[in-house]
Amino acid sequence: MGEAPPPLVIVVSGPSGAGKDALVDRILEVSQQFVRPVTMTTRPPRPGEVPGRDYIFVSPEEFHRHLEAGGLLEHARVYGNHLYGLPREQLRRAIESGRDVIVRVDVQGVASLRSLIPGAIFIMLAPDDLGHLERRLRERATGAGDLQRRLAAAERELARRDLFDRVVVNVEGDLGAAVERVLAIAAEERARPGRTPVVV
Repeated sequence: MGEAPPPLVIVVSGPSGAGKDALVDRILEVSQQFVRPVTMTTRPPRPGEVPGRDYIFVSPEEFHRHLEAGGLLEHARVYGNHLYGLPREQLRRAIESGRDVIVRVDVQGVASLRSLIPGAIFIMLAPDDLGHLERRLRERATGAGDLQRRLAAAERELARRDLFDRVVVNVEGDLGAAVERVLAIAAEERARPGRTPVVV
């Protein structure tokens, strides 16, 4: 028997409101094959979120200490408020687990990650309809100005499809189809001979 193929690293991104968190959560529910490194953020926990499982919650000062020490592979300031970043050690541990890794990042972080983790598969999750995206963003926005900022950011991000290897459309009310498509992409990549391991 030959050696097991190296774990996949799948990076899921796309505009706010496209359903990235729901997609990744569902994949982790239906497949034991995947593990998710935990993202660091300066935003406070939302109801039901568990520190260390959903996010690593830190102060802005602590976030900047990690950033200056080179501990974050990518980082982004989202809507001018909170910082998010992918800790290098979290990704390394996930890869070392031997399972495939699924990472959810903001579009801003994709360009830097492409050069930092060659061999990863980058998937854009896109909405099927901008009206559906606007409705979701309206639910999250804190005011009219915030909504307009989010919509403008979403349009800019959807225009960056060139950064991605694949685009998966999240049809309203059919998250399962998007999950199946990502799992199918993973299966294709797993079967591809000659893949090189992702090293961080």
